Amino acid sequence: MGLVVGVDSSTSACKVEVRDADSGALVASGRAPHPPTSPPRSEQDPASWYSALEEACAKAGVGTAHRPVAISVAGQQHGLVVLDGQGRVLRPAKLWNDTESAPDAAELVETLGPQAWATSCGSVPVASFTVTKLKWLRRTDPEIFDRVATVLLPHDWLTWRLTGRFVTDRGDASGTGYWSPAEGRYRLDLLELVDRSIDWAGRLPEVLGPDEPAGDWSAEQALVGPGTGDNMAGALGAAARPGDLVLSLGTSGTAYTVAERPSHDPTGTVAGFADATGRFLPLVCTLNATKVTDWMAGLLGLDLDRFDALAASAGSGGVVVVPHFDGERTPNRPLGTGLVTGLRPGTTAAHLGRAAVEGVVCNLLAGAAALPATDGRVLLVGGGARSRAYRQVVADLTGRAVVAIASEELVARGAAVQAAAVSHGRPVDEVAAAWGESDTVEVEPAPGFDADGVRQAYAAAVEVVAGGAG
Repeated sequence: MGLVVGVDSSTSACKVEVRDADSGALVASGRAPHPPTSPPRSEQDPASWYSALEEACAKAGVGTAHRPVAISVAGQQHGLVVLDGQGRVLRPAKLWNDTESAPDAAELVETLGPQAWATSCGSVPVASFTVTKLKWLRRTDPEIFDRVATVLLPHDWLTWRLTGRFVTDRGDASGTGYWSPAEGRYRLDLLELVDRSIDWAGRLPEVLGPDEPAGDWSAEQALVGPGTGDNMAGALGAAARPGDLVLSLGTSGTAYTVAERPSHDPTGTVAGFADATGRFLPLVCTLNATKVTDWMAGLLGLDLDRFDALAASAGSGGVVVVPHFDGERTPNRPLGTGLVTGLRPGTTAAHLGRAAVEGVVCNLLAGAAALPATDGRVLLVGGGARSRAYRQVVADLTGRAVVAIASEELVARGAAVQAAAVSHGRPVDEVAAAWGESDTVEVEPAPGFDADGVRQAYAAAVEVVAGGAG
């Protein structure tokens, strides 16, 4: 029995899964935390990621009880890791949810125009994107900027630590703001908007194919896959098919679909990413998801189980929550704040809980409306897929049956799919299909639910906060 290791190096933690390379059966798992962050400045020392990877592997018995034949790393998208000529990290990595580069993003978009950006790289840059963080670095710390020899994404850096090679994949590269999914190449002209004097080609990692090995993990004598971004790995782990609408509710929220053709949205709502199979992954991302309901639970003095039960037990009673607590990416309100409205003397904890869940889902679905046609299944993944309240609200607000995938680590599972594909020499999507789906729960919308009324009330509340700062 060959074993593979899938790694999810997220904002909050490193999660590792050991799986059977043929069946996908879970053999062992481990987890180790990353340092907490708090936007608008959200940074981590990359060394903490590798320490967490070693700790999580040890907890999963990698190298002791289990000897893998291959490993792949999926990581949080968009971040910026800069190295000098000796491979030393020059400063803490700026993460995807760091919004300090919002002025730089605005300047880049103004310079080229949103339509040209969408055509060039599939997306209109916002503060999350790597290209905006490079411009921020040049503006705020030119001394460090001048010493940059290599620019990497978080998963690239971990793959380099395993293999000694500077490589990436098309999925994660498509979130930088300077790689074109439609053309399958770096757009160095976009990086010249940051600095025209630099040989950017010599500072970027090689882009590997979906099932192309990155090298060898010498410590375990195992192949290393190209890795990918967390959303791309999540799509693999969910065995998403073209036309499916995937809603991922974790700390942040994403809505995406697998597409056969690249997308170009000049409004910036949809990021036109590539996926980890050779297809495309048009995606909408929100900064605020389950963190909002966690906050509401704490405000009400409830543990998460009790909060979930209350939120699932009643309607919102006219209460509306706009969940832009950490600013927001979709809609683009980096300085935005949240709002709770519709409070009355009869408002209960159940109303507030339900309204918080509805606000998170309304926010994500408002962005998802801009995706290409999604006439397949509605898949709910992430922490929200294990919540009775989130499951029901997604079904109610979409008016469609929802397949909730209860697996906790779809990103790590997707990375393991990629590792198995590299080990077997088979296409990634073929392995994902052979492994099949994780445990699922299907939920139908509640009869008579006024989805239009809830979404209209939410849209009106957003108009209120949009008139303020951010």
